[in-house]
Amino acid sequence: MTISSTEESQRQADQNIEIWKVKKLVQNLEFARGDGTSMISLIVPPRTQISQVTSMLAGEQGTASNIKSRVNRLSVLSAITSALHRLKLYTRIPPNGLVLYCGTVVSDEGKKKKVTVDFEPHKPINTSLYLCDNKFHTEALSELIQTDSKFGFIIMDGHSTLFGSLSGNTRNVIHKFSVDLPKKHGRGGQSALRFSRLREEMRHNYVRKVAELAVRFFITNDKVNVSGLVLAGSADFKTQFSQSELFDPRLQAKVIKVVDVSYGGENGFNQAINLAADSLANIRFVHEKKLIGSYFDEISQDTGKYCFGVHDTLKALELGAVENLLVWETLDIPRYVVRDANNEEHVIYPSEEQGNAKEFLKDPVADNSKNEMSVVEVKPLVEWFTEHYKDFGANLEFVTNRSQEGAQFCKGFGGIGGILRYPVNFEQLNSEDEDFDSEDSDYC
Repeated sequence: MTISSTEESQRQADQNIEIWKVKKLVQNLEFARGDGTSMISLIVPPRTQISQVTSMLAGEQGTASNIKSRVNRLSVLSAITSALHRLKLYTRIPPNGLVLYCGTVVSDEGKKKKVTVDFEPHKPINTSLYLCDNKFHTEALSELIQTDSKFGFIIMDGHSTLFGSLSGNTRNVIHKFSVDLPKKHGRGGQSALRFSRLREEMRHNYVRKVAELAVRFFITNDKVNVSGLVLAGSADFKTQFSQSELFDPRLQAKVIKVVDVSYGGENGFNQAINLAADSLANIRFVHEKKLIGSYFDEISQDTGKYCFGVHDTLKALELGAVENLLVWETLDIPRYVVRDANNEEHVIYPSEEQGNAKEFLKDPVADNSKNEMSVVEVKPLVEWFTEHYKDFGANLEFVTNRSQEGAQFCKGFGGIGGILRYPVNFEQLNSEDEDFDSEDSDYC
């Protein structure tokens, strides 16, 4: 059965949301600390029998009974018991494996809270782990969320060479160096033959150095550490290098694209990424650049098919106008649900657009007697989007500030916006809302 591009796009979007959730979970778990060794980290790979895991935990339970410290012994036994209870919910280990964290977390104020987290990872996890410590071990999860392949880049011309890598939306300059090669024409006092020989020798040494550094940066423990290699440059060096006997055959086999660029160095690196986009179609970095590029195109052409900021974006979502919802993955805007004196609930976003919300929410955990309102729920807006974006018929796309376009979107547009299906006049909508509020106030 053939999967349509729409279905594939939706599958990728769902996976990106799962990755975002795992990232957030890892961040929360990394900072959690407990008393003694009462925090259990359990990772079970696929095709493992539940009975094996429960037997192992039962054995650990017997060992924990011999811990001398009474407080630590009870904490460890409690964590193992909770883990065993949670495992009873599973008849078998899920296809991608099982991750379970269980223990008592101590807050900065000294308050204790029991935490139990279990889930199936978004892709198979081949690590087997059981640790009892004063912290949760998330190293295997951190490796798992590095889902994108890593590609190597060599930007080589007659003036310099740059080695870089691209993984997901992370571009990294590994090393760069300059070179001073003689031109084709010799200086006075040198024979043409001698000058030509010296020139060829320096070019040969230059190619040799690049080949040696390529092995150092892209081969680890005798294995190539990149999924593919892109060679770029403004002269014929890249072609000469790709065909040279000095170029390691293992790396030669990984070359997926040779492109001509107008610049060397980092500008050439950026250009090479764009020119090799067809070969790097699954890289989030390229996808992010294209997506935000489309967003900026709508703005520059003044089509009206775009929105930015919390207020306008939510308004467009309610209208069902948003096709692609763009959100900075670390957007720090909370969503408050508050209840007034008439027992009616309201949603407040303490952003620059709603300064009154900031005033009201100086103490968001307590009732505000002046407004006779109380906070019912506090949730990060990004998290709310991951739960409800489908209700509005939108695609949720996370962006970062690592690309030039992403940084411009996050800094200049507040990290939230959307590409719309049809033009929306927000000035008119906001004006109508103000008129409605005014009439409603007069009526009251």
